[in-house]
Amino acid sequence: MVERNAHSMGIFGRKSLFCLFTVTSVLFMLSWSFVLRSAGRPHFVDLNILPNSKLLALADDGNSRSRIQRDGEVPILVDKNRAPKKYNLFKCNPSNQVLKVFMYDLPPQFHFELLGWKAEGKNSIWPNIRNKVPEYPGGLNLQHSIEYWLTLDLLYSEITDNLNGRSAIRVYNSSEADVIFVPFFSSISYNRFSRLKPHQKTSMNTLLQEKLVTFLTAQEEWKRSGGKDHIIVAHHPNSLLDARVKLWPAMFILSDFGRYPPSVANVEKDIIAPYKHVIRNYYNDTSGFDSRPILLYFQGAIYRKDGGFIRQELFYMLKDEKDVHFSFGSVQKDGIKQATEGMHSSKFCLNIAGDTPSSNRLFDAIASHCVPVIISDEIELPYEDILDYSEFCIFVRTSDALKEKFLINLIRSIKKEEWTKMWARLKEVENLFEYRYPSKDNDAVQMIWQAIARKVPAVNLKLHKSWRFYRTPWKERGLKSTLLPKTFW
Repeated sequence: MVERNAHSMGIFGRKSLFCLFTVTSVLFMLSWSFVLRSAGRPHFVDLNILPNSKLLALADDGNSRSRIQRDGEVPILVDKNRAPKKYNLFKCNPSNQVLKVFMYDLPPQFHFELLGWKAEGKNSIWPNIRNKVPEYPGGLNLQHSIEYWLTLDLLYSEITDNLNGRSAIRVYNSSEADVIFVPFFSSISYNRFSRLKPHQKTSMNTLLQEKLVTFLTAQEEWKRSGGKDHIIVAHHPNSLLDARVKLWPAMFILSDFGRYPPSVANVEKDIIAPYKHVIRNYYNDTSGFDSRPILLYFQGAIYRKDGGFIRQELFYMLKDEKDVHFSFGSVQKDGIKQATEGMHSSKFCLNIAGDTPSSNRLFDAIASHCVPVIISDEIELPYEDILDYSEFCIFVRTSDALKEKFLINLIRSIKKEEWTKMWARLKEVENLFEYRYPSKDNDAVQMIWQAIARKVPAVNLKLHKSWRFYRTPWKERGLKSTLLPKTFW
């Protein structure tokens, strides 16, 4: 009897375990099926939002509502009720397309009037460059003249039938444009009009910046993107000083980031453009290692503030070296002529940090085929994403340069064969840093447009992600304030 009961209980236990296993398995399979379905591809109701459609959805990022305004920050207004923007196929393949640039018809007071040009009539905005091109002031003014050359290039694209070698053209419909160009000559505005005149309470430079901010933030193009697809040139370190924090979403064209907080300007968002060199080019250069008697050359301001203290230190370290020229110099009198002759006679030319990380001395050296020796830890260089400067420049850390005999021993260790390779490479790349009108293939003007084109996909990614939910109704209506974040990207 005991054996039969035990046998029956064994059978019952096995059946119970089998049933429990079966039920558990079914539940597991059902739950896993549910998970797979919920993780599957979304079903698009409106096929117009697919990437290959003619229209892309323009939406606004709902997550931006929680941003907090910091002291001194100015809200940027973005219109939520904008219409969809046409999709531009350039943004899929920038390398094979000409950049389409919409340029505002700003009044002449923002650009060529600052050079002394007078409009011919009330409705005249631009000079007739077929007849005469207004000249930019000379001397050191020229080194920051980048907006002048870019503006001329866009104007020239309207009158030429030859598009060979062109990287950008002007278009008149902003919805067809890849970027929006702001033709404000900010550097000459600072250089010539930042000082107060008698009986003035506000300088013309400050007034122009105020007018520019008012104009831009009122434009539909600015509201549509919050300014992120706008191009503003502020190459002089002190230009756009009042407006930069208000126009921070735009892509700035700068000489360096030395006087900008990273929330306003940074290498991910903005463009570094070369200075226009002020010394003469070394045409038909047949010199060589043995025919350049000066080993190391520097002529310029020695006593500088901020990061420029190293110039003074190096002066005392190098002044007694027999084949080193290290002296004070300026553009006054025959300064440019002396610098031209000195650089053309030198194997290596020092480019040392001054008040800011960069200076035109680097580009003077390139034009002279004098191998640059760069001592500036914070420097950013033009087109460095596609150009390897180590092929024609020597980089030295500031901490190393201040070590006794380190710099001079390093320079003396570079022999004729290595120097000749760098000298030859300088001759190959010098065209990339030349500003011309009319512009030529792969000169500085075209290289800047190409650098902008390489930024366009990142700008579009940012904009397209922020426009995802424009069809989703919001409780609040009208304009939304987009505030300056800690970092833009």
